[in-house]
Amino acid sequence: MRDIGLAEELAQDALVAALEQWPESGVPDNPGAWLMATARHRAIDLVRRKETYARKLAEVGRTLTDAAPPDYAEDPAEDIDDDLLRLIFTACHPVLSTEARVALTLRLLGGLTTQEIARAFLAPEPTVAQRIVRAKRALAKAGVPFEVPYGADRAARLASVLEVIYLIFNEGYSATAGDDLLRPALCEDALRLARVLAALMPREPEAHGLAALLEFQASRTPARTGPDGEPVLLADQNRARWNRLLIHRGVEALHRAGHGPYSLQAAIAACHAQAARYEDTDWATIATLYGRLMALTPSPVIELNRAVAVSMSQGPAAALPLVDALTDEPALKDYHLLPSVRADLLKRLGREAEARTEYERAASLTRNTRERRLLLDRAARCGS
Repeated sequence: MRDIGLAEELAQDALVAALEQWPESGVPDNPGAWLMATARHRAIDLVRRKETYARKLAEVGRTLTDAAPPDYAEDPAEDIDDDLLRLIFTACHPVLSTEARVALTLRLLGGLTTQEIARAFLAPEPTVAQRIVRAKRALAKAGVPFEVPYGADRAARLASVLEVIYLIFNEGYSATAGDDLLRPALCEDALRLARVLAALMPREPEAHGLAALLEFQASRTPARTGPDGEPVLLADQNRARWNRLLIHRGVEALHRAGHGPYSLQAAIAACHAQAARYEDTDWATIATLYGRLMALTPSPVIELNRAVAVSMSQGPAAALPLVDALTDEPALKDYHLLPSVRADLLKRLGREAEARTEYERAASLTRNTRERRLLLDRAARCGS
């Protein structure tokens, strides 16, 4: 069949069947096999119901019921023993552009909505929706088989797989919308995948760089929200609540990382993790690392983060021109952190009224309830 759109529908049907049957019959010993068998049977039934697809019925019957075992890598160590990671590698097919691979995989396997993916790409939702539709069509037209790549083919897909895992974690770390700041399940899935990937490809420095970055970021989770789920800013976090085991794992992974984008971000996160107090943070080094990251992968978001580091190492007056230079960036037009950062700088410069306006603008742009409340509270604390 090789139709990813139809495969998505069949997978959803299988999940609905599980929700209907498992509460009464109990969860089977091998849930994955049960879901696959259910989807397979529904695929066969679907084809049988359409007489005009008699030829496809024979093909589906052969491929789904009498399929030969897949070809495994000559080296058993190269076999992927994680179902989700196998599927991500499969979906990140080189027949698609990098952006299309990532968007489709985030939608199908990451469980992210089109809105959440659009935020990750800083792109309009209709653009991302069309990208996903075209990707499905391209895979179906090319007759791409759903198989796990090995060797050079796997290495060619690595960059897309790393980006998918990174963006899944980001959505969990700071939710696009809803009543909660965090989506812990997404962070846990992404961290697990990053660890498995680093073990699977130990000679890939960026796999270790991503693992290190996510370990460091995840270490802060216990301190990032208050008793009622309200956000706690980095400067106000109780660092005694940071997970020291995850920080230790992050340091170990960083030793095996290289000098790519994820490795540089991990080095920045390490500066935060290794500072006993907020006041001890080596902001000058962080600004330098962001400069190196900007040279490697230019992005207005990276430049905005660099401006924050510059404000902490050189003062808000040095950083404000850097932020003002980003106000006409199309990609940041609806990015709530741009006016939020600008508001912080204006407040530190004593320009309270302007800061209040920027906080209110940031609050109007975010779709996350917790972030909106925080921004409005900060606006209210500015002088009129």
